[in-house]
Amino acid sequence: MGLRWQRFLSEGAKFLTVGGVATVVSFVIFNGLVHGYVGGPGAMHEQPLWAFVIANTVGMVVSYRGSRSWAFRNRSAVGVAGGRLAFFVINIVSMVIPLGCLSFTRYVLGLTDPFADNISANVVGLSLGTLARFWAIRRFIFLSPARIEQRELARR
Repeated sequence: MGLRWQRFLSEGAKFLTVGGVATVVSFVIFNGLVHGYVGGPGAMHEQPLWAFVIANTVGMVVSYRGSRSWAFRNRSAVGVAGGRLAFFVINIVSMVIPLGCLSFTRYVLGLTDPFADNISANVVGLSLGTLARFWAIRRFIFLSPARIEQRELARR
């Protein structure tokens, strides 16, 4: 296996690990807000989309720290803020995917139970969103040394 593929697989595995930790954080917060932790619905049972946004915003912070300091630590980040702004923009845009899945399950199918919410938003939606984020983050934020050199040459 070539060095390029090894790096790709290593970054992919680390990205998924960081994403897994961020997902657990988001999952716990989302379910607490919507379905409660002990008997009865949570405080945001009727606002699952906002609860998802809140929970995943916290998860984004966890994800950025893990991505920057571990998954993509050998890559340079673009921008003065170390890619933070671009990272959050990509995450916010890709959040539309699980929100769409959750909306469909809740408002089209009429399913409001924890199983339906979590399958639609936290399994199907986050899986599709993760693929989109991995591509976008590698493409636009944490650049490989070769891409940085190409950028520098293009500026001259």
